[in-house]
Amino acid sequence: MHEKIREYIYNNKERMLSMICDLVSVHSVKGEPAEGAPFGVGPRAALDKMIGICRDEGFDTRLCYDVVGTADLMPRYNKDMPALGILCHLDVVPAEGQEGWNTDPFKMTEKDGTICGRGVIDDKGPVCAAFMAMKCIKDLGIPLKKGVRLIFGTDEENGSEDLDIYLANEKLPENVFTPDAAFPIINIEKGMMRSNFSGSYRGGNIVCFHGGNIPNAVPDSSYCIISGIDTDEVRKAIELYSGCKADFFITEADGKIRIDCKGRSAHASTPETGINAVTALIALLCRLPLEGGKQKEILRGLNDAFPYGETDGFDAGLRRSDERSGALTLVFSIFHMENGKCSGTIDVRFPACMTLAEVEAAENAALKKAGCKLDGYMGDEAHITDENSEFVQKLMSVYERCEGEKGKCIAIGGGTYVHNVPGGVAFGVERGNTDYKMHGANEWISVDELLRDAVIFTEAIIEICG
Repeated sequence: MHEKIREYIYNNKERMLSMICDLVSVHSVKGEPAEGAPFGVGPRAALDKMIGICRDEGFDTRLCYDVVGTADLMPRYNKDMPALGILCHLDVVPAEGQEGWNTDPFKMTEKDGTICGRGVIDDKGPVCAAFMAMKCIKDLGIPLKKGVRLIFGTDEENGSEDLDIYLANEKLPENVFTPDAAFPIINIEKGMMRSNFSGSYRGGNIVCFHGGNIPNAVPDSSYCIISGIDTDEVRKAIELYSGCKADFFITEADGKIRIDCKGRSAHASTPETGINAVTALIALLCRLPLEGGKQKEILRGLNDAFPYGETDGFDAGLRRSDERSGALTLVFSIFHMENGKCSGTIDVRFPACMTLAEVEAAENAALKKAGCKLDGYMGDEAHITDENSEFVQKLMSVYERCEGEKGKCIAIGGGTYVHNVPGGVAFGVERGNTDYKMHGANEWISVDELLRDAVIFTEAIIEICG
């Protein structure tokens, strides 16, 4: 049966790619609420498109509360709750303001066996692989004893309010996995806290500072405009800042100096792989002869609490680690300063030995010392699913059989769509240490990997529901 499944999936490669192409073309970044579109017209358009695709293939579809869609494959004489839920999302992080794209991010590009575009791996490609798995079982007439439900939402990238709305009215199947992370199986996810802070000041050399636009990613660009400081002072500070891997560029106009900083983006769960353009530029500014006052105090306070190159929260009093889930990570991801006001966003991924309350207390103290205040946050405690559960063991056996290698359960700092789903795990689709540029410019995945994913998901459905 495995060879029949594989043959079917690979023979339908173009069908899968066509689906992905259609979905990538939808600009499903969260936007302003509209009638029938709580998270914006883009996510709703992607939702309608996916429901239409599933309906056209004969699946039993539902639009749930304008935020989630479902497609069921049920045995003819068994209409009970499906035994398996495959949870995916159609919303994506922004590409606007993100430099380095070689192609239009909202037009899928295929080249040399790979596809590129916003969402091809997070999470539009995987949802299409899951769809193909269900279509394979349906078209090949593979018998199931229990049903499977494909669930696709529209707000995973911004807190999963869509899932909260859905779960307030509906139940999930007993077993749920999401192809929203990596293989083999992710059963532990660190806790998460994404906070916003603000401050105020009068005067100062910094006319404006703007950096970062994605709360859960290392910012790859920032800039500031300064006055009252000689250009030679700026050049000297850059030359002496030899330990910084970011690049700085200076332009002069109207008696002011603009400094652009270029870094490298990375997911907030692995900030050590990026170069933070916000903290790098703040550190540079603190090397200049800034005038006294609250603006200077804020910059130096933020530099002390969240210094460039530090990703473990040590100077903010947040460094922690444990054997199960690893070490805490911190990203100062967004910062704006202009017209006497500043604001920013900080993303913390904390180990299972910590609580949200502990993170909040430490971060609040660090910001207060920097002359700012914590305005609020969204967050979740750590998520843990028993690696010895029957569900996890069945998925593991499928992975090992299909991939021909020993599987293992792993812990991550990223939050997946099952973070608040008891017993849920992430199952796919990243492999090894490959950099798929998730949340960055030129997001990509190989076509063969997605086809293999579809085969694995087909086998998993049969294992759980057959």
